[in-house]
Amino acid sequence: MQQWTKLNKETIRTIVFNALEENVNFYDENILGIPGSHLDNKVFYQDAPFLKDAPFLTALIHNPNHIGCHTLGASESFFRGTHQIERELIGLCAEQILKAEPGSCDGYVAAGGTEANLQAIWIYRNYFRNIDGVRNNSICILCSRDSHYSMSKAANVFDLDIATVRVDDNTRAIDEKHLQEVITAQKAKGKSHFIVVANMMTTMFGSVDNADIYAAALEANGCQFMIHVDAAFGGFIYPFTNPDNTLNFQNKHITSVTLDAHKMVQAPYGTGIFLIRKGLMQHANTKEASYVEGEDFTLIGSRSGANAIAVWMILMTYGRYGWEEKTTTLLNRAAWLAAELDKAGIAYYRNPYSNIITIRSEHLNKGIAGKYGLVPDNHQDANWYKVVVMDHVTIDRLIPLLEDLKAYQHEACLAE
Repeated sequence: MQQWTKLNKETIRTIVFNALEENVNFYDENILGIPGSHLDNKVFYQDAPFLKDAPFLTALIHNPNHIGCHTLGASESFFRGTHQIERELIGLCAEQILKAEPGSCDGYVAAGGTEANLQAIWIYRNYFRNIDGVRNNSICILCSRDSHYSMSKAANVFDLDIATVRVDDNTRAIDEKHLQEVITAQKAKGKSHFIVVANMMTTMFGSVDNADIYAAALEANGCQFMIHVDAAFGGFIYPFTNPDNTLNFQNKHITSVTLDAHKMVQAPYGTGIFLIRKGLMQHANTKEASYVEGEDFTLIGSRSGANAIAVWMILMTYGRYGWEEKTTTLLNRAAWLAAELDKAGIAYYRNPYSNIITIRSEHLNKGIAGKYGLVPDNHQDANWYKVVVMDHVTIDRLIPLLEDLKAYQHEACLAE
């Protein structure tokens, strides 16, 4: 099993620089056949003195290409050193965070959660077509109305229908009666195969779906299905704040997961992570990419290896226990705000294991929202505004917001 033990800065530096040494060196080697190079050295200086202590920036300048999916076996040998770091990162996320069996998952570092969600839906569409011989008009994407807009984007890109299920306005739980109605309606339209997306902390509410509800309903209706978990926000916090959750690879119904390191991990943008059980990634193979060693199984194609290195560096700097401490701190801050809102009589939604607090719009105005950068559920007609307790959001920063909310509440009471 991929280990997750905290490493000191010197060890991390050594590992990254050793990996770069295994890669091709465009500065020194006579490499003529690759349509790529190091970053432009008139702008990005590879001999700047500080780079010797900056492994991520050095990797960025050396510009390794991580095209393809390196967990499958063969990949571009020009960048084998940093490809190995990405393989270790994928193993760590699958096994240490999402409880996969050792070596049981494939995956890669994507451009973001949107791409990773599209990758899953692309694979499952092709799986149903290749294995069951069905056409697109028999396949339907199924998710809750709180799901990310990337599901609608995937429906458009891959020429699939999408059906959404209502959620309870107070608990954000899936409406099981409506789920049955949706399945019945889709079956009447000829849908027999479903690509389900279950949420591990939705973007707006931090709400969490019960994937087994989808599985039970679809099995009862004799439908074929695959379940993908969108953990773009929750993947690096919820498994630690609620370690007994079932949205992981120990759940037989779950076959793939999206994570997003440029949110909770504070990695550079472009660090989504896609994980999937072995045996399924092949349904996204583009054999026409025959000039790519190992071919290409990803939507994105060429991508920066520096991003994978950044995520690995951050996670190894903390180690499992350091990361648990960080997520606990964020959860405690969110719990503090929730308790204060309760005292003030301000209505909100919060999953108890989440660092997102979403406040009903009647408790604030656009001035307060703008002052604190609170994000609405709809910019034209907001019903909710969310507070996301990230690393920079300390209690000291939450106090002024709380005071403004209380003042607004007091003024509203006087007006009545």
